Amino acid sequence: MDEQAKDSAPATAPGIPTETVTLDTPLQRGSKTVTEITVRKPLSGALRGVALVDLLNMDTHSLHKVLPRITEPALTEAELRKMDPADLVQLGSKVSRFLLGKRAEDSDT
Repeated sequence: MDEQAKDSAPATAPGIPTETVTLDTPLQRGSKTVTEITVRKPLSGALRGVALVDLLNMDTHSLHKVLPRITEPALTEAELRKMDPADLVQLGSKVSRFLLGKRAEDSDT
């Protein structure tokens, strides 16, 4: 599979955990309104070009690079730049939780 095909693959895949975020401020795509975004747990390839610590700190630039690779519908960088900050934080927190793994989830209980 070439690099472009990998980037255009759907965000969801069997056996890979996902989380759904309901947007506070829906996105408008032509005549369609997007109210929910599904975030897939990123695999190593989706993390290329960013530092993991930046993602854990929810660095905006890093999120703008990674989220288009792991969201369904796939968000564009332009949409992310215009996104309500509260929605970006929700998406970033899902990414951070995926990176922290199961031990972090177990310690929340």
